[in-house]
Amino acid sequence: MKKILSTLALAIITASAAFAGTDSKKVVIAPVQEDLFRAGEFQIDASFAAMLGRYNGHNANGIGGNLGLNYFITRYIGIGVDNTVGGGVGSGNHGAFDSLQGNLILRYPIESLRLAPYALVGGGATWGKHFGQGNGNVGGGIEYRITRNIGTFVDSRYLYGNNSLNSSLTRIGLRFSF
Repeated sequence: MKKILSTLALAIITASAAFAGTDSKKVVIAPVQEDLFRAGEFQIDASFAAMLGRYNGHNANGIGGNLGLNYFITRYIGIGVDNTVGGGVGSGNHGAFDSLQGNLILRYPIESLRLAPYALVGGGATWGKHFGQGNGNVGGGIEYRITRNIGTFVDSRYLYGNNSLNSSLTRIGLRFSF
């Protein structure tokens, strides 16, 4: 019996020594994700544009292209300017048109979804073969960031003026951020 107890005691002591030592913990530090939408961001827009509306009782519809420049002072507030050039479509159109707009941009980035809905308010000028005037605009849109520097966007704004201009300007395109 003494032998069995001695063997059992030796086994317990040996087993406890096998578990002795320091615990090691593996600490995993997640990489810091950079913001997709940031302050001090400069953007270039290239897009397809469509203008739908009326001017003095006639259609003012057209399709064309748009180039824009934006700068975000903060992550949420930016300023932008864009120019749309296109040709009239449909019966009663006024031929080629040009729309130069300046905007205050208010956006709300949702980093986890890579989205940034935004509102536009501003003014500019819209003109064509038979019309031209200053206008105000108000609208909104949404941007999706594919990478930190490339995104897609769609937005639309209502153009209003004092010479019977009543139209919308819709854009869909790519946005390059620097």
